[in-house]
Amino acid sequence: MKKKLLVAGGSYGDIPIIKEAKKLGFYIITSGNREDDLGHKFSDEYHLRDFSNKEDILELAKSLNIDAIVPSCHDLSMVTCAYVAEKLCLAGYDSYETTLNLHHKDRFRKISNEIQLLSPKAFSYDNIKKAKEDYELLPIPSIVKPIDLGGGKGITIVTKKEDLNNAINYAFEYSKAKKIVIEEFVEGSLHSFSSFIKNKKVIFYFGDNEYSSVNPYGVATSTSPSKNFNLVRDKLIKETEKIAEYLHLKDGLLHMQYLLNDDKINIIEFTRRIPGDWYSIPVKLSTGVNHAYWTLQGYLDGDFSKLHYREQNGYYSRHCIMGSENKNIKNLFIDNSIKDNIIDSFLWIDKYNEIDDYVYQKFGIVFLKYDSLEEMNHKTRTIEKLIKIELG
Repeated sequence: MKKKLLVAGGSYGDIPIIKEAKKLGFYIITSGNREDDLGHKFSDEYHLRDFSNKEDILELAKSLNIDAIVPSCHDLSMVTCAYVAEKLCLAGYDSYETTLNLHHKDRFRKISNEIQLLSPKAFSYDNIKKAKEDYELLPIPSIVKPIDLGGGKGITIVTKKEDLNNAINYAFEYSKAKKIVIEEFVEGSLHSFSSFIKNKKVIFYFGDNEYSSVNPYGVATSTSPSKNFNLVRDKLIKETEKIAEYLHLKDGLLHMQYLLNDDKINIIEFTRRIPGDWYSIPVKLSTGVNHAYWTLQGYLDGDFSKLHYREQNGYYSRHCIMGSENKNIKNLFIDNSIKDNIIDSFLWIDKYNEIDDYVYQKFGIVFLKYDSLEEMNHKTRTIEKLIKIELG
């Protein structure tokens, strides 16, 4: 009989790790609260359960008698999986408390201060009245966030003191835990540093550049290699190992987002969940390392002795197809000048006739290869004109 693996989710972003689990012979069960999520088509069984409800997922896991659990590309799912793993004595996860410390922004900022991570100054609040009382103490410009959501939901950049109250209300409204952080706003380009750790030491890493589109807080396009990577690589490794040592993290994925200004870095977050939008594909194209497989191995308490560092080669990018406004979809336009750069894609735009949430909706992912850094940078600057949804 096949071993059962529960995915706490089932979106399009979870498909690469579902496929890897299938290759290992698992019987795959997906969940989540959206029946039309694309990942369900790749599983053997699906249950309509909200992965942000840890008790609900625990009940489901017990009823199915699962052998393993894997998070989706969402922080709430990661927290739930750590909780379920702890309750069912499933290996491959840090403790539930450690997972909260890493993934809840208020706890992470507190730890960042304690161990002097290279990260922005931040204030945490679990009381809306107290947050507003500290009006004069809070930095301007600042960025106000819920502690427990990603993708830009509930986030506001505040450039004037008089806008703080509305930003605080907005963040509290979105936070499931009813907690927020207010960080100093720092300038810089956005990047990710995706690493695997063994015995709290970095054994593999990959860096890229990340760009937003209609959602200023979400990633729509990424390119590799990462800008000024040689200047900051040692710092990134040092900071990653510092948090791994302090929290006694288990072997596996440890993914960082950071802002870069010349050679100065500001760490935005660490996560141990699956990076979204098929992040694993550019890693494999650039290094030959199967990022999705090794991410899965972490949740299975796998052996990392065969994973070794490989340098990034070539020029690759990943682009998510999004609309510019809520409107009827006419067709997907791809300019002739970029068609030959596209080496792979996963599209689901044909399932839709209209866009109804353009800030968050995505309709496909394309993967591109370029002959030079100059070509990649030039086409990335205009990619929303070269690949776009035409609206009617």
